[in-house]
Amino acid sequence: MRMTRRRGGVLLCAGLTVCWVATHAIGGACCGSAPAAENTTRDATTSGIVSTNAVTSIAPSVATNALPRLVDLGAGKCIPCKLMAPILDELKSNYVGRLDVQFVDVWKNPDAGKPYQIRMIPTQVFIGTNGKEVFRHEGFFSKEDIVAKWTELGVNLK
Repeated sequence: MRMTRRRGGVLLCAGLTVCWVATHAIGGACCGSAPAAENTTRDATTSGIVSTNAVTSIAPSVATNALPRLVDLGAGKCIPCKLMAPILDELKSNYVGRLDVQFVDVWKNPDAGKPYQIRMIPTQVFIGTNGKEVFRHEGFFSKEDIVAKWTELGVNLK
C-alpha cells in the first residue's frame, strides 16, 4: 500500500520501503516514479533504484577539472542521503588527488541540482576527466559499488 501527499512543494510518501524524496522545483519524483506533477508512484515493494548510462556534458567548469568527479545530489534530511554521507566522506579522504567528491543539497539549493536533471534523490553522477557524464545511479550506492563502477569505467583509483 502506498500513500502520497504534498507539503510545501515536496511529494512525500509513506510505504514499506525507505522513500527517496525530490522536490518539484528540480523536476523530481518520489521512489523512482514519473515526475511528481503526474501524481504516479511505484509499488512499495520495488526498490526504486535505477541505473543508467549516459554521456552528457554537465557544466563548463567541470571540463577544466583533471580528476574524475562523483557528484552526489541529495538532501540533509533524506534518510538514504544521510546513509550516503559517511561513504562520501570516506571516498573524499581515501582518494584525495585521484577523485573529486561533491555533495549538492538540492533542498537547500534547488538551482544547483537543475543542470543534472535528476528525478529522485539521492542520485550519484559520475563525470569523467573530460567533463562528460559517464554514468548515473539513483538511490543508495555503497562504497564498494562506487569504487567498482569507477574501475569498470576504466578509472584506477589506487
